[in-house]
Amino acid sequence: MENQTQNGGSQKPKKEEGRALRFLSAIERAGNKLPDPFMLFIYLAVFIAIVSWIMSMLGVSVTTPENEVVEVNNMISKEGLIFALSSMLDNFTGFAPLGLVLVMMFGIGLAQHVGFFEVAMRGMVANIPKSLVTYMVIFTGVLGNIASDASMVIIPPLAAMIYYSVGKHPIAGLLTAFVAVSAGFTANFLIAGTDVLLSGISTEVIQGRYPDARSVSPLDNWYFMAASTIMLVFVVAFISKKFIEPRLGEFNPEFADQSILTAKIEKLRPEQKRGIRNALIAAGIYIVLVSLLIVPSNGLLRGEDGGVLQSPFLSNIVPLILVLFIVLAVSYGFTAGTLKKISDVPEKMGIAMKEMSGFIVLVFAAAQFIAYFEWTNISTIISVNGSNTLESMNMTGIGAMVGFTLISSIVNLFITSGSALWALLAPVFLPMFYQLGYDPAYTQVAFRIGDSAFNILSPMNPYVVMLLGFMKRYDKRTGLGTLMSLMLPFALLILAAWIVMFVVWSLLGLQVGPGVDIRL
Repeated sequence: MENQTQNGGSQKPKKEEGRALRFLSAIERAGNKLPDPFMLFIYLAVFIAIVSWIMSMLGVSVTTPENEVVEVNNMISKEGLIFALSSMLDNFTGFAPLGLVLVMMFGIGLAQHVGFFEVAMRGMVANIPKSLVTYMVIFTGVLGNIASDASMVIIPPLAAMIYYSVGKHPIAGLLTAFVAVSAGFTANFLIAGTDVLLSGISTEVIQGRYPDARSVSPLDNWYFMAASTIMLVFVVAFISKKFIEPRLGEFNPEFADQSILTAKIEKLRPEQKRGIRNALIAAGIYIVLVSLLIVPSNGLLRGEDGGVLQSPFLSNIVPLILVLFIVLAVSYGFTAGTLKKISDVPEKMGIAMKEMSGFIVLVFAAAQFIAYFEWTNISTIISVNGSNTLESMNMTGIGAMVGFTLISSIVNLFITSGSALWALLAPVFLPMFYQLGYDPAYTQVAFRIGDSAFNILSPMNPYVVMLLGFMKRYDKRTGLGTLMSLMLPFALLILAAWIVMFVVWSLLGLQVGPGVDIRL
């Protein structure tokens, strides 16, 4: 039996703790040897060029299901050099996620920099009954990913103070909120930047291989991810209450930074409350106006057949969401005083764009890698041979998808950027599962589960280090081993629960998004 300490943590046997730390240290060392994501894609592009030369020399080819013989195109040739030079700009500017994400960030970034998200999240978790604290913290954390990484900085420390104020262990609140934000990063009731980014990469990859394939919309995973939000609230709450809080025990303030114990949650000022109220009213009016263009059978945003699934509304969902966030941000900003004049709006949008510079640089390298992968036909050869192998092993069903989810989880320990990881995996797995008859949006769901669940375990995640720093303020004796031993139940059980949900969803044949079936 583990020995309970007064600080609320349990002391693991030294041998067990040593093994855990050695395992995590090995992951950290391996991850540290990986280059920066930009350079990783540059190296991969060079690697593809060399492999294409070798495979072309060996005369490697494959026969597609359409009985078309596909040979490898050699990048280290006159044709390859001309392609690399002539397509470089188009690869970058035509990369589907680039424009979509930057447009979305005009609205999301504006809402973030006028303070709307921070105030809204503080308002959601403040002044709630003790019995509902855990659920509200988790719900706010999962929805908080709409504010991207800002939610990881705002919500966990706020949750710790709320837990302490109602007599619960502050580290339990800190960890529970972090898990909700990080492990639940891909789930939401709303369409977030993640939906836009991943769907853009999926479209770029699948239409590069199959030009007639339909594009993947930011809405294509909405049903599953909205349901995942509800599932995560109850699963994370169960783990927190049944495993984490009992293990932490009673909080001992003796080992805490006393200054953090005297910190109080800043109450919303009157102008902030009015700002939230006016923002919600303005958003409501906007939603009603958009609804008037959709609900009537002859609505301007309905499709030619009068339907909604194939309509201007869904195909233009990103601009509509952009305007919604601008409405929220401007209404809040001018009411709360964070916007003084209309020229402040483009100024804060510009700040948001500066923060996207790293993403823009990464996209340039990732776009070249994906373009080379497709032009050389290596992606076709791998996808055809991979799908044939799965068929020969009779692994063409849900088991293959679950295996892909597990692969995504493991690789996520080393590459924590979801966009970088999907840009790396999509060119291989999307065409492979497309060959087996699976909709790319469904394959994307399998990836998102694996990519999210293990975020909290990766030492490469910079916010894990931040979390450890917050933990030490409440108990200076905590270390990486303590943190990971508390994160492990969350990661494993969340992944297991999400996979079960995914399997049940698949067996029932439910759509993962509007009009998106599992099979093509």
